[in-house]
Order: sequence, then C-alpha cells, then structure tokens
Amino acid sequence: MDLQHHGYRATKQRARATPPTADSVLFEDTSSAAPAMNSQGYYNPGYNMGGPSNDIQGGGAGVNNLFTDPMANAAVMYGSSLANQGKDMVNKEISRFMSVNKLKYFFAVDTRYVLKKLMILMFPYTHQDWEVRYHRDTPLTPRQDVNAPDLYIPTMAFITYILLAGMALGIQKRFSPEVLGLCASTALVWVIIEVLVMLLSLYLLTVHSDLSTFDLIAYSGYKYVGMIFTVLCGLLFGSDGYFVALAWSSCALMFFIVRSLKMKILTSLSSDSMGTGSSAKPQLRLYITVATAVFQPIIIYWLTSHLVR
Repeated sequence: MDLQHHGYRATKQRARATPPTADSVLFEDTSSAAPAMNSQGYYNPGYNMGGPSNDIQGGGAGVNNLFTDPMANAAVMYGSSLANQGKDMVNKEISRFMSVNKLKYFFAVDTRYVLKKLMILMFPYTHQDWEVRYHRDTPLTPRQDVNAPDLYIPTMAFITYILLAGMALGIQKRFSPEVLGLCASTALVWVIIEVLVMLLSLYLLTVHSDLSTFDLIAYSGYKYVGMIFTVLCGLLFGSDGYFVALAWSSCALMFFIVRSLKMKILTSLSSDSMGTGSSAKPQLRLYITVATAVFQPIIIYWLTSHLVR
C-alpha cells in the first residue's frame, strides 16, 4: 500500500518486519461475533460494541472469586456480627437513661390531637373532661386521649420560640449568634431546673404519684405555646398587646396546669389514706400543684420581656 498517496508519512520499518501479503488480513472481522437482532426487532443491550477485554474479564472473575471465597464470607459475617453487637451496646446504654418505647409514646400524635391540644392550652376554660384514660392499666396514647401529655408540642414550640426570638432580635437590630444561643440555653435551663425542683419536691415530701420525668417535661414545656403567643402580640401590637397576651396566656396556663396535675397528683389520695400522716398529704399535694402553676407566668415574663421593646 502506498502510504504517501493517502497523506501519511512513511516510517522506517523494523528490521524483522515482513511486508504484508495479499492473503494477510489487516483488521479482524468481528461482524460474525455481533449478536443477531431478536424476534421483536430490539437490539440486545448486553452486546458490547468494543468487546470485553481480557483485563475486565479477569477483574470480573476476581470479584466473583471474592464473593465465593470462604475467608471473605467469614470476614463479612464477622463484621456484621460486630456491627450488631455495637448496635446492641448503644441501645443498651441509651436504655439505661431513658426508655425508647416510653419516649415514642409521647410522640404518638396526629394533626387532630395537636389542634385540640392547642385549643385547650389557649382556651382551657371550655374543656370539661380532664381525666386521663387507661386501657388495662396503661395510659392511652396522645392521639387517642387529648388529656395525655406529649412531647411533640413542647419540642416544636421550643424550636418556634427560638426562631421567633431570632426574628424579634433582628427587627430590633440586636441579633447575634451569641445572643440567640444565650436565649435558647436560658429557656432550656429553666425547664430543666423546674423539672428537677418538681422531682425533688415530690421525693422529699414523699408524695407518690404516677408522674414520670417525661410527664413533667411535657407539662413544663407547654409554656412555650403561651410564650409564642405573647411575643407575637408584642411584636404586632407593642407593649400593650404584650401585657394583655401575657395575662391571658399566664391565666390559661395556670388553669391548665392545676387541672392537669390535679388529676395526676391527687388521684392516689385513697391509697395513701391508710398511711401515717395522711391528713397532711392532700395539702402538700395541693401546694405543689399551685406552686407549679404560679411559677409559670414568672418564667414566661422572664423569657419574653427582653424580646419586646
């Protein structure tokens, strides 16, 4: 073949190269290896136009050998067992401090429950039945009983309060990450202090009730709903709207706390009447309930007054 005639420069041939003959095939005919069209007229997607190379085939064989290797399978099984053991250890450590199933109970809510609970928190005077319902000595979930405490509303209200506080500080040109972080930490610390004081009071006064720590956190966290309402009214209507909303939300929350804790703390009076000093226990229980309710407006004012000016 004349290479110069096709625009290529002739290169120096190797010493051992033999000139091509007429019978030699310059390119391998691969047309016979191409798969035929199927009966429906579609091309076979498994056909590789370039043809699989030996390296790729060898790599696929190596992967297949890896999965069929007994040592590799043993290593995978051992790793899975270690992962399961680690998961069990983590769940065990979490269960030492809190019950996951009990925590799920406080988040078993739906839209209907949330709306009805918010209405009770803001307008508790129209609610008549405050008794918590049970099924085989087990309280019903919040979605089944509107009087059951939950942690969904306090959690969402706390997050909304922090966002609203950031917006209020931004409107007043006083926003900074440090101030917002201090506002969030202060609100959280107040709830922790309130719950600890309640637990300590119930323990020192030997008041037996079915109130759990999660119940106290839920009842203490309901104040964030009133705080959101108070801050919104303060931003929209000024200081006058703030104090009117503060008075309304404080009275509503106090009424709600008294009626709710009354059903929790004062329910076991008949069982305690056989013990010593039973005449003082109803008064102690009533004092704890009223003190918890009276303490709520003070915290609401403390956490919201600096956001409205």
